[in-house]
Amino acid sequence: MIDKYIIMLTAVMAVVTLLLRAMPFILFDHGERTPKWITYLGKVLPPAIMSMLLVFCLRNISIFEGTHGIPELICVAVAMILHGWKRNTLLSIGTSTILYMIIVQNL
Repeated sequence: MIDKYIIMLTAVMAVVTLLLRAMPFILFDHGERTPKWITYLGKVLPPAIMSMLLVFCLRNISIFEGTHGIPELICVAVAMILHGWKRNTLLSIGTSTILYMIIVQNL
């Protein structure tokens, strides 16, 4: 039997997700131009978030132990090259993740 807690948790998550997805249309869909600060955030935040994720992913690399961070650096380089070439985030992240798993499992 499903616990009431799980049902309530799922309902809350569904409502929050719906509100977060609908919020831009509710706030900015009045036929007006998008505010400049929203446009600015749309340009600045994606590179900032990707940089933070890169630092987070590479924070525990030790160049003095194990593989010396070589698989990580190879995969970061592959992701950068693929993204610069094809401009496809899913392709660059997916390919470099698969490559990383192959290198780590076979090294």
